[in-house]
This record gives sequence, structure tokens and C-alpha cells, in this order.
Amino acid sequence: MATGKAAVLLGPGKGYEIQEFEVPTPEPGGIVVKVSMGGICGSDLHIWRGDSPVFAAMAGNVAGHEMTGRVHALGAGVSTDSLGQPLKEGDRIAYAYFYPCGRCYQCNRSEFATCPNKLATMGPSISRFSGAYGEYYYVKPGGWVFKVPDAITDEMATPVNCALSQVTYGLQRAGMRYGDTVVVQGAGGLGLNAIAVAKEMGADAVIAIDGVPSRLELAKRFGADETIDITQVASPMDRIARVRQLTGNRGGDIVVEVVGVPDVVNEGLGMLREGGTYLEMGNISFGRMAPIDPSALVWGSKCIRGVIMYDPWVIPQALDFLVRTKDKYPHGDVVSHKFKLADINEAFQNSEWMRDGEATKVNRGVVVPA
Repeated sequence: MATGKAAVLLGPGKGYEIQEFEVPTPEPGGIVVKVSMGGICGSDLHIWRGDSPVFAAMAGNVAGHEMTGRVHALGAGVSTDSLGQPLKEGDRIAYAYFYPCGRCYQCNRSEFATCPNKLATMGPSISRFSGAYGEYYYVKPGGWVFKVPDAITDEMATPVNCALSQVTYGLQRAGMRYGDTVVVQGAGGLGLNAIAVAKEMGADAVIAIDGVPSRLELAKRFGADETIDITQVASPMDRIARVRQLTGNRGGDIVVEVVGVPDVVNEGLGMLREGGTYLEMGNISFGRMAPIDPSALVWGSKCIRGVIMYDPWVIPQALDFLVRTKDKYPHGDVVSHKFKLADINEAFQNSEWMRDGEATKVNRGVVVPA
């Protein structure tokens, strides 16, 4: 039996250990993927730090969810992707990392992203290769799988099943309309994709907020019309005033939170116009509170829309978006550093951006198993 290596999370704050597991023979409907790249998403940093006690339950498993790869082996009955395109060994694919149950109230309303059981299916089944940080990944029967067009590089394809699909779905759920002004809190992987997607959806202006100069520069290349550096505009009230100034004292139609820090929520609500929507996607750590004044929601007729994951139509839409805009935005440049699987602990240390007095040099790191 062939074997492969994978990085097992030892626990919050304890890092990873490289272990070896058998490469499975896929069951009917399953697919074994040879991973090409695994991204280090902001949520992976939350888990690695141990920002919530709930993340301790992930210890002992192969972590990571943002990835792309090639078909290594197809289970019986699998001859096409989820759109009916012929699928064979060696084809590059993008795939969802979660599995709606199809048997709950939400799934029966075709609200797959809100399935309460989708996270319970993310762990190992017949294979320990259940995360991005390994040489292989096992797509369980019923998973969404889509062929990656040749025009898209692995660097571009890696965030499709997380950052790009998440913000595409989120902006649609937030009611993004042509001519809107969008404020993006955080110019990491999700933030950069949110900027480009908002521009392509017809945003009149996009304002990006971050504290890392290289990220703000990249935000401009992704279409941001204005940027706010939190190291230069240090006060939340001053940043709110700056957004108001840039929007004719109105505020943003949509404010997108992709920082993952509760303290920015109240600030973001202050940047939102009356009747606007606050799109909350970054704060995934359970039990961390954000103080807000609910009367501001009432008097301002403001809406908070929480979004996690996405529906199946989003991945092919995201792939089409990359093909259509590959020469317009520097999608491949989001990946600033590549690390070997054996160096995964170094990769996470260098990707950490919540350091006192030191800005990360890694805008977006990826792990390359081979």
C-alpha cells in the first residue's frame, strides 16, 4: 500500500508534526487528490494560535482547507465533475472542503451554506488525508468537484475553494448592487479577493483598510480606489471620519469584515451608511465578544449579514471570474511565499501578522507538498 505525508495539528499553540498515512483506495463516488498547493488562510492562523477553546478539538487531525490538486484516483461511478465535464486521472480540480448533509431543513430549502451539519463531515472518513497540508486529500462521495481551466495557475486556483468563493457568495448575500461603495476591513486573502469581486460586480468605489503597507499596495492593484493605513490613521473614530469624508459623509453601502478581530466590528458599523449592510465573515473564533450599540442598528436601519462557506454554484463562477480577469488583477501575486510541507511550522510562524511591533513579510503563504 502506498503512503504519503501529512501535517497533523498537535493542538492550539503546539504546531504540526509530519506523519505518514496510507493512500486510500477511493470508495464509489470518492476521489483521491494529489495536492498541488495548500493555502494558509486567516482561519488556519486562528486555529493554530488557539483563539477559541473549540479549536482544541481539531488536534490530531490534518489541518488546512484551502487547496487545489490533481485527480490521483477516481472511485467507481465517477467519470465527470459536478458540471458533467469528463474527469480523469491527472486533471486539475477545485473542490469544496465541506459536505452539506442534504437531509436537514436548510438543505431542503437549497440553503447548503447554512447546513448545520456541514462541519461535522470535514474530518477523516476512510482516510486520514482530510486537510490541505498533506500530499493527498480525500474528496468524499457527494463532494463538489470542478475542473480547473488551463488558463488558471495553481497559485490562482488555491484560494478558489475558500477566499474567492467565500467573498463572491458573501457579497451576493449582502445584496451588492451596481454603483455601491464597499469598504473592506482587512486586505489579506479574503480582502483582496473581495476588492476585485466588488469592482467586477459594479462597485463605484472600494475603500481598503489595513496596517501592512505591502497589503495596501496590493489592494490598489486589485482595484481599491482608496486605502486607509491604520498605522497612520490610528484612531477608530478618525478612520470612521475618513470613510465618511470619502463617501460624501454617507458611509459605505456595504462594509466587509475580514480581519477576524472582534474589536473592528463596532468601527465597521460606524463606517456603514443608514440602510447599509455589514458583511461579517472574519470572526470565526467562538466566545470572543464585540461590544456594539444596538440602537445604531435600529436608528440607522442597518443590517448585519453573517456568511460562512458558500453554495455549489460559486466555485465554477469563481473559476470563470479568474479566467475573465487574469490579466486585469494580479491574482497569482497574492501568494508571496512558498513553503515545503516539512517546513510548515516555519510557514505559520512567518505568516503570523498579530505581532507586537513587527509586520509580517508574508502576505499569503502556501504549502507545496511535493
